[in-house]
Amino acid sequence: MKHIGTQTIETERLILRRFKDEEARYIYENWASDDEVTKYLMWQTYTDISQAKERIEYLKKNYVNDNFYDWAIVLKEIDEPIGTIGVVDLKEHIKSAHIGYCIGKKWWHKGITSEALSAVIDFLFDKVGFERIESRHDPVNVNSGRVMKKCGMKYEGTMRKADINNQGICDCAYYAILKSDRL
Repeated sequence: MKHIGTQTIETERLILRRFKDEEARYIYENWASDDEVTKYLMWQTYTDISQAKERIEYLKKNYVNDNFYDWAIVLKEIDEPIGTIGVVDLKEHIKSAHIGYCIGKKWWHKGITSEALSAVIDFLFDKVGFERIESRHDPVNVNSGRVMKKCGMKYEGTMRKADINNQGICDCAYYAILKSDRL
């Protein structure tokens, strides 16, 4: 693998790029302060914009690392971040990346998350050299599973009471795509 860090990726409607200092307001207002968006996530809903500022500081410190991948999902038509997508777990020895994502609810059901995930999958396979990309979701959150399927990920199984999110201990459904699946 050849790690190259978080590089800008452009799709038809999106620009996936590094977060900027001045974008804490978008993180807070567009998704992180919404209990409905964070309902099935592992991090708590933000209650103050200072949490978004802390997140940006964390990202800035890590963007210097070639094996760090975390993007702002920027909708071209409004030129502001509406969500985030990134590698939340990297297993170098097996060339595997686990992807996490979320977007603000006013952009749900428009194919935006699928467009972002598909672009990240292409980037990680074609530019970095990963062999496996996986993700998981609480089976109650069926829309997240639909995003994974739409991007060519295959259902691999559900682990019972093996995860936790803002709803408590939950099952987790795993999906993955292999580089060889695309040939």
